[in-house]
Amino acid sequence: MADLLTLSSQVIDQGDPEAAAGPLNRINHELSVLGDRIAMVEAFSHAVVFRTDAGLVTFDTSGPNSGTRVVDAIRTWTDAAFHTVVYTHGHVDHVGGSAAFAADTERRGGELRFVAHENVPTRFDRYELTNGYNQAINTRQFGSFRRRGYQMSDGASFLPEDAVRPDHTYRDRLDLEIGELAIELHHARGETDDHSWAWIPSHRAICAGDFFIWAFPNAGNPQKVQRYPLEWARAMREMAAMDAELFLPAHGLPIGGRRRIHRVLTEVAEVLEGLVRDTLELMNAGEPLDRIIHEVRVAPAMLERPWLKPVYDEPEFVVRNIWRLYGGWYDGNPARLKPAPDAAVAHELAALCGGAQAMATRASELAAEGDLRLACHLVELAKLAAPEDIEVHGVRAEIYQARRNLETSLMAKGIYGAVAVESARQAGKDVPGS
Repeated sequence: MADLLTLSSQVIDQGDPEAAAGPLNRINHELSVLGDRIAMVEAFSHAVVFRTDAGLVTFDTSGPNSGTRVVDAIRTWTDAAFHTVVYTHGHVDHVGGSAAFAADTERRGGELRFVAHENVPTRFDRYELTNGYNQAINTRQFGSFRRRGYQMSDGASFLPEDAVRPDHTYRDRLDLEIGELAIELHHARGETDDHSWAWIPSHRAICAGDFFIWAFPNAGNPQKVQRYPLEWARAMREMAAMDAELFLPAHGLPIGGRRRIHRVLTEVAEVLEGLVRDTLELMNAGEPLDRIIHEVRVAPAMLERPWLKPVYDEPEFVVRNIWRLYGGWYDGNPARLKPAPDAAVAHELAALCGGAQAMATRASELAAEGDLRLACHLVELAKLAAPEDIEVHGVRAEIYQARRNLETSLMAKGIYGAVAVESARQAGKDVPGS
């Protein structure tokens, strides 16, 4: 069993993710004891467990395909009954395993309380309304996990039908007393509008959910609902001020030591605050989104931090979300206020330049020169102008696969990779990554 706190200390102190001798976020369903009556089960989203005289308090239940394995791992540590499950927020990888916890409790003839922010049930309702959309975007976003045998959803429902809704909710703050354990739940908007973080005074510990994920903050996700980067930064600073000795995120390694915890939380806050500041400065000057996304940057040295690498989300996407939060969806280009259909624009441009294949040829040339951004524009227009053209699809597959290979964030890789697969199939070529 790995010493998770030693691993995270090595990574932070050396500034090198390779110091952990493996991935920072591991999906192994193994339980590690982190302190007196504290354990963590590592999964796609972890479960953090506190043992009390009244029973077990668990933060999150992992996803629909992990719940039973997480419960089984906890049972290797203790046979105590579950007393309370706290959802840090309502994402499926945090609540999807809840049925396994409920089933364990039912077998024992006990009762289990589920606690969350008051917006979690609203999220559950939204997932039911947008089931097909969420299935589609998670197929794109997490396709690489699916190919490795890890499913993000279970069956036809994005949110499992047996996911347990919280029976105890709060708005701003909730103080819990479970046995001898006192827990302070704090609401803050960040990745979601229903997020909680917890302060456990007796352990000087923080359960942070997804406020910290050992990667650049998921504050921009192009396929999901609004994120709140400035409030996220404020929550990080509030956590940093607690002088915690133990920091327990829902993804990645736990962190021990006040200095380390304060450092990583403060640096995440600084990066988010800088993106908001610089984006709003240009917005207030009347600049369009097109200029802002190409000018606002995070210092490259910060993006080299093992806890800020853009391997999941990335700064450019966060800038777009800041624009959406403060400025709406109009991007400053009047032609896109009430646009012609994309296909109509593509047909007109193809006619002007000699046809869709000519556009695809030029796209290939641009890709070879290293301008993949512009190449994607042209090949997409070519595909819209000639949606059945096998040669165009062949070029499109190659360009988007090249784009995917150069991206760092899982979100960009997922979208570009899905497009490459789509066109490869249309062209009758081998599917990339299959």
